[in-house]
Amino acid sequence: MSIAAANLEIEVAYGTPTAQRIVAIEVPRGTTAREAVTQSGIAAEFPEIDLESAVLGIFSRKLDGKRTPAPEDYELKPRDRIEIYRPLGMTPKEARRLRANRG
Repeated sequence: MSIAAANLEIEVAYGTPTAQRIVAIEVPRGTTAREAVTQSGIAAEFPEIDLESAVLGIFSRKLDGKRTPAPEDYELKPRDRIEIYRPLGMTPKEARRLRANRG
């Protein structure tokens, strides 16, 4: 098996209301989601990301350690897209209440 075949092409995605970024990288087989986020270097562009505790998902499926593996346990597959989730500014319930009070 060649070295190229031993690597996986994946993407790491993060977005804010004003900026979005998708970083394409190659990682060795056996790399976890959390390790890949660190290797991507995306935190240099978005210093608000806490690499140790950021909530991650794969194609909008949250890696929670319950129904899906935890980010530290999920071994990446070819062409996976790791998404880094930001905390909500307010809960959906608070947002509905705010809209109702305005109307």
